[in-house]
Amino acid sequence: MTTIYLIRHAEAEGNLYRIAQGQANSSITDRGERQIQALARRFADIPIDAVYASDLYRTCATASAIYKPKGLPLHRRRDLREICVGVWEEKTWGEIARQDPAQLENFNHRLHLWHVEGAETPQAVQTRLLAAVRDIAAANDGKTAAVFSHGCAIRLLLAALQGIPLEELGKTPTGSNTAVSLLRAEGARIQVVWRDDAGHLTDPAFTQGCTVKQRANGLEPGLYFRPLAREQAEFPAAWAGTSGALPAGAPVLAGYLDGTPVGAVAFDDGREAERGCGWIPLLAVAEPWRRRGYGVQLIGQAVMHYRPMGRDRLRLPTPETEAAAGFYREFGFSPAADGPAWEKFIGYDPEFLGT
Repeated sequence: MTTIYLIRHAEAEGNLYRIAQGQANSSITDRGERQIQALARRFADIPIDAVYASDLYRTCATASAIYKPKGLPLHRRRDLREICVGVWEEKTWGEIARQDPAQLENFNHRLHLWHVEGAETPQAVQTRLLAAVRDIAAANDGKTAAVFSHGCAIRLLLAALQGIPLEELGKTPTGSNTAVSLLRAEGARIQVVWRDDAGHLTDPAFTQGCTVKQRANGLEPGLYFRPLAREQAEFPAAWAGTSGALPAGAPVLAGYLDGTPVGAVAFDDGREAERGCGWIPLLAVAEPWRRRGYGVQLIGQAVMHYRPMGRDRLRLPTPETEAAAGFYREFGFSPAADGPAWEKFIGYDPEFLGT
């Protein structure tokens, strides 16, 4: 018999920034790092013989909660990846809702009817996950393995193992980030003992005073973005309570909810480019929409803008109010050591990148 702990990755950028990740890489958030620490404490005294993960960054980073403290190698497997969502990948969920609302409704509630260009079918995901888990079980007979995968992929796998047809998938839960399910495999039979347990995120024995509660993500599915014409650029500055001019030629993205502008983010591509910095001269949310989870989606657009340029840090002017400082601190910014700015690391740790 093989015991398998099936674990979803920690909170990643797509979860936080409301971007469809699919099989695209994304980093772990600051909250996700705290989830990984809690997961490591949960498994500190549980014997594990082997650790497997999809080859995507977010699962490999999460798997470090187990393989690093136990001194085990990490076995990367492409067949443990998330469902490929085709042309949706790296689009905001708000953009998807605007372009393809019927298929988004299917994806959320009737996955057996869902299909978009370039995507996998749910049946194909079930087939590859079942084959992967059976292969892992056979290779670890009499042992215990930890297997790290993704939210939709795990949900599809558990449904197949529990005999739940795809037509009823919407009635099953989606495990939260770092949720753990226990499987027992004997021969061709794989039993789900229990599923989707994330008690380590609320148990003080594992959290040790760290806050890992769920954040507000704003109204679902989130914002969609459009470039702001130069003559319109003064209104996000007014939201931010500043009359300062943006750098000449600085592109500005506005975030919209049902046609209403909610916030905006500007980019100064040339500033400190040689140092690997991506400057945000302005990030603003209109007053009626503040404290609803939209500001962090603007940060997400800055990450998506600068990371393809090879920038590994975001920088912005020192916050002028304690409220603004608290907001930026929550999402990973801190005072820069070399000047009046705050910064956030957005690079990847090479250890967790697939080879």
